[in-house]
Amino acid sequence: MGHSYHSPSWAAGGDVAAGSDAMADRGRVLVLAGGLCHEREVSLRSGRRVAEALRARGVEVEVRDVDALLLPALRADPPWVVFPVLHGAVGEDGAVREVLESLGVPYVGAVPAAARLAFDKPTAKTLTGRVGLRSPRGVALPHQLFRELGAQVLMDALVDQMGLPLMVKPTRGGSALGASVVREPADLATAMMGCFAYSEVALVEQYITGTEVAVAVVDVGDGPVALPPIEIVPDAGVYDYHARYTAGATEFFVPQRRGPSVDEECRQVALTAHRTLGLRDVSRTDLIVDAAGMTWFLEANVAPGMTETSLLPMAAEAAGLDVGQLYLDLCRVAGSRRTTAAV
Repeated sequence: MGHSYHSPSWAAGGDVAAGSDAMADRGRVLVLAGGLCHEREVSLRSGRRVAEALRARGVEVEVRDVDALLLPALRADPPWVVFPVLHGAVGEDGAVREVLESLGVPYVGAVPAAARLAFDKPTAKTLTGRVGLRSPRGVALPHQLFRELGAQVLMDALVDQMGLPLMVKPTRGGSALGASVVREPADLATAMMGCFAYSEVALVEQYITGTEVAVAVVDVGDGPVALPPIEIVPDAGVYDYHARYTAGATEFFVPQRRGPSVDEECRQVALTAHRTLGLRDVSRTDLIVDAAGMTWFLEANVAPGMTETSLLPMAAEAAGLDVGQLYLDLCRVAGSRRTTAAV
């Protein structure tokens, strides 16, 4: 894995780590990881890494799954803060966050309504498009409509209208599960069925050729700050599930190699997406920079991966931050939102 880190010149928004160890209200952090979804294993790995990083900062941490024991545990012994690292629908559609809010338990991350907006890719594309962000042209197709209108006729129309290559991916979900690039008309049917295995709705988009870039945004109380953009170069050419979670399968470059102007544009797009979707505390925006240097918004993630190969911890390291301190600061901000609702 190739890395080229630079000093934390991004820190105009303030020192993320400042003053956190002086907290008097630090308590037990409950890390939520797992859940019954296709991304369960990634979530468990993320949960372990977050727990290890917080423990290294002297924080008491408990890791729990989403199961029948969770609510009784939250009521019997409420934690200081919940840190959700749940991926897929169980963690990113807002439902778990609704439960935490109903119990008055503070948590790291986006509120339920914002999570729902970001989790649905077509909705996120529409909202960010209204404020000027550029995204690939696309069509959302439910599985049932795909069958009823006639798969072959519909696929021919898609190719005629948008050309090739195309990107097919679930409208909801992450880790590139069910996503594939279609370069030949004959491959579209397989791509659609592969996508429908993970989602009832497929998003078919124009495939933008260029450099894939991810930008994490964190807010520890002084407003959202974009961490260094990361350039992603998968060895196999596509940043799929294997490339994301297999050490050595992808090269990452920080700073990205397209120069300072592209770096700044990527940061601004990520900050705009974060604000437009109403996100909070932490997010990650995925982008493509094409050959002309134009930046294309792909999606925003409310529960970025925190595994040993994930991009947010990598960006924090590139910015000169200790990830454990960053997670602790995010917990501090969440804990300050504690309500008086009965638990």
